[in-house]
Amino acid sequence: MPPHTITPEETALLRSEVELLMKERAGLLRVAGAAASLIAELDSADLPVATVEAADLLAESVNALAEETLQDALAAVHARIVGD
Repeated sequence: MPPHTITPEETALLRSEVELLMKERAGLLRVAGAAASLIAELDSADLPVATVEAADLLAESVNALAEETLQDALAAVHARIVGD
C-alpha cells in the first residue's frame, strides 16, 4: 500500500477527531460569546478596581478574536453587542 493512502480506520479516527474539535469549538464559542456579552453590560464605574482589571484582561482576549469568530461566538449565545 502506498504511504499516502489513508485506511478506513484512519478515516474514521480523523472523522471522530474532527467531530470532537467541532464540539470543543462550539463550547468555546459559547464561553467567548457569554464573555463578550458580559463585558458589554459592565459599568466599570460600579466595579472594584480588581474586577475592572480582570474585565480588561477578558476584554483584550475577546477583542483579539477574528471578527468572524466573535460574530459566531455572539450567535452561539444569541447575543448582540450594542453598536454592531
